Amino acid sequence: MAQNFILPDLGEGLTEAEIVSWLVAVGDTITIDQPVVEVESAKSIVELPSPFGGVVEALNGVAGQIVHAGQVLLTVTDAAEADTARPTARTAVSPAAISAGVPVTEVDGSASGAVLIGYGTSEITRPVRRPATARFGVRSGSAAPVLAAIVEPVSDVTPATPVTAPTSASYLAGRSPVVSPLVRRLARENGLDATLLIGSGSNALVLRRDVESAIRERAAVVESTPVVESTPVVDPAALAQPAPVAEPVGFRAAPTDDIRIPITGLRRVVSERMTVSRREIPEATVWLDVDATELFAARDRLFEATGERFSVTALIARFTVAGLRRFPLLNSSVDTASQEILQRGAINLGLAAQTPRGLMVPVVHDAHSLTTRELRDAIAGIVTQAADGSFPPSRLSGGTFTLNNFGALGVDGSAAIINHPEAAILGIGRMIERPWVVNHALAVRTVVELSLVFDHRVCDGGTAAGFLTYVARCIENPVSMLADL
Repeated sequence: MAQNFILPDLGEGLTEAEIVSWLVAVGDTITIDQPVVEVESAKSIVELPSPFGGVVEALNGVAGQIVHAGQVLLTVTDAAEADTARPTARTAVSPAAISAGVPVTEVDGSASGAVLIGYGTSEITRPVRRPATARFGVRSGSAAPVLAAIVEPVSDVTPATPVTAPTSASYLAGRSPVVSPLVRRLARENGLDATLLIGSGSNALVLRRDVESAIRERAAVVESTPVVESTPVVDPAALAQPAPVAEPVGFRAAPTDDIRIPITGLRRVVSERMTVSRREIPEATVWLDVDATELFAARDRLFEATGERFSVTALIARFTVAGLRRFPLLNSSVDTASQEILQRGAINLGLAAQTPRGLMVPVVHDAHSLTTRELRDAIAGIVTQAADGSFPPSRLSGGTFTLNNFGALGVDGSAAIINHPEAAILGIGRMIERPWVVNHALAVRTVVELSLVFDHRVCDGGTAAGFLTYVARCIENPVSMLADL
């Protein structure tokens, strides 16, 4: 009996996702709650486990295809039925059929191991990988050597002798489990498939060192391949033609082909939210140049006293939370349906982060209840996850105020767009040395520009200016905040 695994509700109002990769192939035997597909929604990348066990009969989609909630992802049949009906040859699928959404029915595949679970309830059972017949070999049922998958062909050259792969190579005609998204990303950026490596970790888990080893081995194979330069064949008739005149620099024709970039996934969510913000919020901006010299001195003294390092962003976040407690109207949102200002009780501090997936705003929930050390650690965790944008959906929701350190991008200031439905966003510019008047004399000081964009429906300029000058005073004299602790 065939059972269909339907794309579940991903939460947060998300109705679609993009298939990143399949973790199983047609013909694999899977168990209940085994991860079968990796999908990317507008919020995060998750791996979905199958609610059914049996043999994979069909995969309804390919990597890069958008699937919607309620759509069938794959079909599973009972193992006994599959044994009687399983074909013996690989079913060919044309590219046209794939683009049209025809289910892929590839028989001779292999299962991947259990990886990070985004959904599911029970303990995962790792499938048994098929043994490989050679480290660099030919897949069963395929005439293409695995070496072709990791060595880029060199065009316009002829090797003097066939390339022989080193016996220490780490590629395997099978699939291995890969847990870390950073490992998958490193492999993908270097043209490798991490699931085809022999993992050195527990249960053949692929680690970073395995990918780096494969990269080195591939480079060694390419470097050791002798190349014989071919002699160009000259057409005698071409010798009678005049040489072409070199085109002057500056007159070369620019590319004329237009490129269409689909607005999908996270980019579409960001686009919609920014559009709503601009359309609904009557925003205003105030800004202020601040002497941050004492902030750096306080950071150094804090390190001397505790032996722990505190980033400047973490300290400014501490001041921001204190400022929101003093000016709580900025920790609000507007309910347009009821025409009410909803002043939030908890301070959930969002931090704008540039990630490989685009602009994201992970949230430190209940920042008002955290110590400076706890807030620092929460921000450090966000910075680490921003390296690959692997934030869980819960980390990207519930924000009440956003801190945007665009100075890390090398700019002094910006009139940022409020993260709807919040009421304000505080921007931090780059911190550079500038001439500054101190006690009626010029001095070189570290100066930063702060900018606050706020919803004028929530408060007037007096409240916004009061909040901004309070944060500025804390930066100029960090000891002054002790009165509010």
